[in-house]
Amino acid sequence: MNPFATPKPTDLLPTSTSLLYANLHPILLLSILAFTFPAVVADPVPALLGLAPTTALLQGLYCVLCLPSTGQSPPEEKRKGGEKRKAGKAAGSQDVWAKVVPTFLSLLLTLLLTTPVLTLTLLLFGAPLTTHHPQTLLLALHLALLTTPPLYYVHGLTSTTWLQLASLQVPIDEVYGMTLGACAGAWVGAVPIPLDWDREWQKWPVTVLVGCYGGAVVGKVVGGWVFKGARVKMA
Repeated sequence: MNPFATPKPTDLLPTSTSLLYANLHPILLLSILAFTFPAVVADPVPALLGLAPTTALLQGLYCVLCLPSTGQSPPEEKRKGGEKRKAGKAAGSQDVWAKVVPTFLSLLLTLLLTTPVLTLTLLLFGAPLTTHHPQTLLLALHLALLTTPPLYYVHGLTSTTWLQLASLQVPIDEVYGMTLGACAGAWVGAVPIPLDWDREWQKWPVTVLVGCYGGAVVGKVVGGWVFKGARVKMA
């Protein structure tokens, strides 16, 4: 494989389970946000702490059930007829670990690498600098969970690929669309905060969080069904 080649759009695994969960995934993301929204408005820190594991679980299931992993390899051919059943079991076991291990590593990298980077990014883009530090950190965690676990799972840690992702040189698909949508949604979600409406839900980081989830869902659907394979044209 040429490390400098542009990655192709990611196709979902061709199974009924994959297609079913891929369709349920955006509904579940919006549902958990709607269910916890009153708690997020009332007290963001514990609500965001409680919501994060559920989001991580949904993202992990999406990786395992729907996406091909860079670490997966096809099962070895069966050479002897008497070893067919044993080889089949071994291949099935390897296939499970080929999904679970990259998923765990993707979530771990999201926590340890992406979350600190996004925390600094949010501060640079106008998050409160001297107050609301737990809220900003937890918002970065949720944005990280919505953007990078599927990217780590599908693309691995190849530096050239991540440079292409960061510079918008990768064709849009469901995974990349979810990332771009979450980032765009976070940007749009910041708009209501300075408006003088005196509403409780305008406090940091409620609207940005809603924008992250809404943008991720819209980006996932649009990237997977409408603009799959398209490229962002830079002037």
